Amino acid sequence: MRRMNLCLVAMISVLITVGCIQTAAQGFPRENFPEGSYSPVTNVNRASYPRVLSDNSVMFRVVAPQAQLVQIDLCGMKYDMQKADNGAWTVTTKPQVPGFHYYFLIVDGVSVSDPASQTFYGCGRWSSAIEIQEAATDDFEVQDVPRGEVRTVYYYSKVDESWRPLMIYTPAGYNESQQEYPVVYIQHGGGEDHRGWMEQGRTAQIMDNLIAAGKAVPMIVVSANSNVRSRNGGFGGGYSWQGMQSFRSELLENVIPFVESRYRVKKDRKSRAMCGLSMGGGQSFYIGLRSPEVFANVGVFSTGMFGGIQGASNFDLEAEVPGILTNTPAFNQQFDVFFMSCGEQDPRIEYTRNIVKKMRDGGVNVRFNSYPGDHEWQVWRKSLHEFAQYLFK
Repeated sequence: MRRMNLCLVAMISVLITVGCIQTAAQGFPRENFPEGSYSPVTNVNRASYPRVLSDNSVMFRVVAPQAQLVQIDLCGMKYDMQKADNGAWTVTTKPQVPGFHYYFLIVDGVSVSDPASQTFYGCGRWSSAIEIQEAATDDFEVQDVPRGEVRTVYYYSKVDESWRPLMIYTPAGYNESQQEYPVVYIQHGGGEDHRGWMEQGRTAQIMDNLIAAGKAVPMIVVSANSNVRSRNGGFGGGYSWQGMQSFRSELLENVIPFVESRYRVKKDRKSRAMCGLSMGGGQSFYIGLRSPEVFANVGVFSTGMFGGIQGASNFDLEAEVPGILTNTPAFNQQFDVFFMSCGEQDPRIEYTRNIVKKMRDGGVNVRFNSYPGDHEWQVWRKSLHEFAQYLFK
């Protein structure tokens, strides 16, 4: 009962927060914000807080008069907030790297979403987020160019024995033309789902801008939910060929046939690509590289299968992708594009660089790039931005 009361107090605090955020102008004097600061696009109705300062530190304010302790959990670091007499809690974080970051409020020990932020499915739950601007990333923003569409459709999964969603990007002009298009099957990371690439990843903005600039050919992008229940119960997964079988069946037996029966797409292997981030990078590595009869283009972003995460060690490249080192010319001939990437501050980076070196020393044609950032969306947006420019040419 005591635990229930504590949770109730915390939830009441959050409800108070919602009310006060909506009427803050009535109860608080007009503020003069620090020069160069801004309200990020991830705020609800461009609310004043959280607020990004000129050095990319973030100022948070939460109104919760009844709360005893309020913290911000941002990028894995917890910040204690200070309470003023008017019931407003504030804190300023250390400078953050540009990009998209999940965060949470912790109110009297209960982790909740911030009602001042839009919510996104990440970290295995609905999460608050903050978007910190980065210069020279206009291709990640909506521009005055012909724009495609993102639609959510449902297909029946014989693996999961249920109706499941897909989010599908079609390029500008798709509805008016009779053209057939190549397809990219793009996979999210652990704790996320089919919405990740289209919402957090800004896939439509990236593709619209690249296509309009002539840097990428018009293509369809399909984002599936790879959290698939295996036939023997439980979720399939794990960084192994065996662990990929549930989603491999889902992709090859359900998703691709559905897309090819409903959309005007090219159906040859050279017109299909598979890519993904983190968990989705592992899926792309195993399924893409071991299914050359299906995919001729593979992108692997920030996977932990080579090392840098718990349980990853002693990765045997030849055992996992037979022929990659012992019959390299045949392997290379099967793939038009094989691209890998990782964030420069990601614990996976050195392991990724080492495996790329091993591949290149063995003669494998693999492209590689790294970008500033940790295990986060700005790195993955840049990965897609680069990968897309190599495809189907």
